[in-house]
Amino acid sequence: MNGGPSGFNNAPVTRAFVIACALFTVFFGIQGRFNKLGLSYQDIFQNFRLWRLIVSGFSFSSAPELMFGLYLLYYFRVFERQIGSNKYSVFILFSITVSFLFEVLTLALLKDPAMKLTSGPYGLIFASFVPFYFDIPVSTRFRVFGVHFSDKSFIYLAGLQLLISSLNRSLLPGMCGILAGSLYRPNFFRIRKAKFPEFITSFFSRLSLPSMGNPPAAPSRNVLGSIPSHAGRQAESNYPLPVPSTIEPPEDSIAMLVSMGFDRNSARQALVQARNDINAATNILLEAQPH
Repeated sequence: MNGGPSGFNNAPVTRAFVIACALFTVFFGIQGRFNKLGLSYQDIFQNFRLWRLIVSGFSFSSAPELMFGLYLLYYFRVFERQIGSNKYSVFILFSITVSFLFEVLTLALLKDPAMKLTSGPYGLIFASFVPFYFDIPVSTRFRVFGVHFSDKSFIYLAGLQLLISSLNRSLLPGMCGILAGSLYRPNFFRIRKAKFPEFITSFFSRLSLPSMGNPPAAPSRNVLGSIPSHAGRQAESNYPLPVPSTIEPPEDSIAMLVSMGFDRNSARQALVQARNDINAATNILLEAQPH
């Protein structure tokens, strides 16, 4: 289960976030400052080290956490493809902010100066497990030594490994992320309808590196060749081209919609209705879902 076509096609926000996490982690790892990351009661309520609040949201505290964390962030790009980059940016901000508030509240209640939470985007990662559990269907099931597994099991195992990677230090941030995702799903205050100004999400498209996924399709060539546009339109009006009654959708487009959690037959029908426009087909499927 790979979350759809490879690469970051139609997922520029995820791409920028993954790059930021990798750069922050490598930067602090080279300087040997992993032990200074993370949140504690003293950092927030006594020393007021606010810079740790920002850094701890991006930098993982060890190489294994970085490996599993980036793998999960990369897989969960399927949600950006499903709801769009704009709404996914709102989901990122909501999950990180709410999970951080839960972490601060827990530290304030415990008042344990020895307790220090691990760093990294645990809020976003574990908030994504809520829609992953409810909205991504199981496509294959199998057994290993009599134990039942599905294609979603590998994602759960990666999440479990990340959740217990630092024992109590990572368990609390993970649970706070799950709570944040649980609050986002019921659409409190219509948060799922909220959007940022378009220039914010377009900024991520220009900021991040070019996608390594499938290359964009070549523009369709005018069948009239080098005839000027005015003459071409006149010729088309005099001799209209036959329009096929049904355009068979490409298999990779169907696979992308299926990876977003839609039924294969519904995905095919939506692509036919949208004339193989993947974005229009996604909107058709989303509007057809009950809210």
